[in-house]
Amino acid sequence: MLQLDAEALYAELRQGVRGLWQEDAALVGIWSGGAWLAERLQADLGLAGRHGVISSTLHRDDFGSRGLGGAAPTDLPFAIVGRHIVLIDDVLYTGRTIRAVVNELYDFGRPASVQLAVLVDRGGRELPIAAAFAAARLVLPASQRLSLARGPEGRFSFMVEDKGDKR
Repeated sequence: MLQLDAEALYAELRQGVRGLWQEDAALVGIWSGGAWLAERLQADLGLAGRHGVISSTLHRDDFGSRGLGGAAPTDLPFAIVGRHIVLIDDVLYTGRTIRAVVNELYDFGRPASVQLAVLVDRGGRELPIAAAFAAARLVLPASQRLSLARGPEGRFSFMVEDKGDKR
């Protein structure tokens, strides 16, 4: 069974985001795992203001079959126009969520730049999307899902499950 230390990967992500950071940047986490990461990064890096949260729901290419799915609405408490955005997600897989999120982001204005930082890049891209920083790269069978979990004390862990499992 695959064992990933999400807390160790988070420490790597924190360093990677520090390296991507520039003046007038803003942290935007993708709902839900990316939002958890962005919240903790904002505090751990001592960044002023609030992080943003963005949902891919309304721009997904499978919206017709998935519907709203219980995601939190997008909340960007700062101007997007001309700002450097560091987009945070837990797992990068096909690239479809990132495509949807970038479309959502541009609904709020045109940023100066968008850089993606992820805990895990699991390959399997269906779109030409790459992370500027990935704490880990691994390959999983398409039949498996890698999900970030957050405990009540705020610690991160990963779950690997078969897509057929309905636990």
